Amino acid sequence: MIKQYITQALAQLRQHPIISAVSIIGTALAIFLIMLVVMMQQVKTAPFAPESNRDRFLHAKYMSISNENWKGNGGQSNGPMSVQTAKELYASLKTPEAVTIYMCSTEATPVCLPGQPSTSVDKQETDAQFWKVFDFQFIDGKPYDQATFDAGQPVAVITRSVARTLFGTAEGVSGREFLLNHAPYRVAGVVEDVSTLASTAYAQLWIPYTSTQVGAINWTDGHMGYMSCTILAKSRDDFDAIREESFRRLEAYNQLIGENGYHIIHRNRPYDQEKSTINQSANMEFDVAPENRRRLITYLILLIVPAINLSSMTQSRLRQRVSEIGVRRAFGSTRMEIMGQILMENMVVTLMAGLLGFLMSVAFAHFGSELLFSVGYSSTYVVPQTDLSMLLHASTFGWALLFCFILNLLSTGLPAWMASRINIVTAMGGKLH
Repeated sequence: MIKQYITQALAQLRQHPIISAVSIIGTALAIFLIMLVVMMQQVKTAPFAPESNRDRFLHAKYMSISNENWKGNGGQSNGPMSVQTAKELYASLKTPEAVTIYMCSTEATPVCLPGQPSTSVDKQETDAQFWKVFDFQFIDGKPYDQATFDAGQPVAVITRSVARTLFGTAEGVSGREFLLNHAPYRVAGVVEDVSTLASTAYAQLWIPYTSTQVGAINWTDGHMGYMSCTILAKSRDDFDAIREESFRRLEAYNQLIGENGYHIIHRNRPYDQEKSTINQSANMEFDVAPENRRRLITYLILLIVPAINLSSMTQSRLRQRVSEIGVRRAFGSTRMEIMGQILMENMVVTLMAGLLGFLMSVAFAHFGSELLFSVGYSSTYVVPQTDLSMLLHASTFGWALLFCFILNLLSTGLPAWMASRINIVTAMGGKLH
């Protein structure tokens, strides 16, 4: 039966080449546009290295703190937290698999070999747990461990491109020294380059924050600072338990600092990966539901508009098959069978066009990543780069198939229903009415 549908669909394409070409191009463009929207969202939430565990991430990147003595009762300070606060609220949690504390953003910092010109790299300062939460691919050496972090040793993990810039090679460089902001550092390991689209793990160079003074810099009596947290749960099923435990820690900590008039406002943090990408502000909490509704409306518009145009082309093709439909009805085919055959034959064409549109979207997303994935504000000038691991997931193919099915139903459903209800005698005479 499927082979018959494919044969019939190909025959229809050959009989009406111009209409078929326009129909395929229109369908491909519709799938192309809607899959670009899907991919723009997926690179924010779908897992890929070194953020392969995004489905188990909870983020507490910012917070707010108030004091009853500030401007009456309305004063607040908003931003990243101090190391002390991060440890009290999140690093001490027992439910998660791991918790990492790191600088809230990368910082452009000069690196060089002694006596050579310097180049700027994006530096990130982290704890030792950072390498347990994120899955980097090491090509040389290894990450710094807890003992190295506690001792504040000047070591660094660098990317392949930074290693090549400094040493001319990315292999066999662990243990070698270079200057980071004019201070000597030793290479602990080398990892593959990381895309800026891995917004939490991204950097070109990572060092222990204990090797600098950044972890000690804080304000608001030591409550605010430069740090953010990411929590790795053992399972998504643990999210509620982790939040409950963190809320208990917050209550206890607020009682402690409340003696000096302080009160931390968490705004229901920590957030999962999807909510964290929407909530980029410390002093506001955005709801995910309205964002999902806006995305759904966008999908519907991108499907309905081309479906209206494609339905008229489907109607034109069916006019050429009125006699055939009449004969089949005369020999006992039911209206549902006629309607089902038309839908299935058109589905074959839609899938062919959908595959073309899908390939176009992947190619555009890969080669046009700078245009598609650039953000209005970023702490780096590095151009976003993509690879197939970021763009292609099981859900990507699922979305593409779903959109093909919906587009086929919208563009062919009404014409197929009308064709199935044509009077047999009228249809055998080659007339629609």
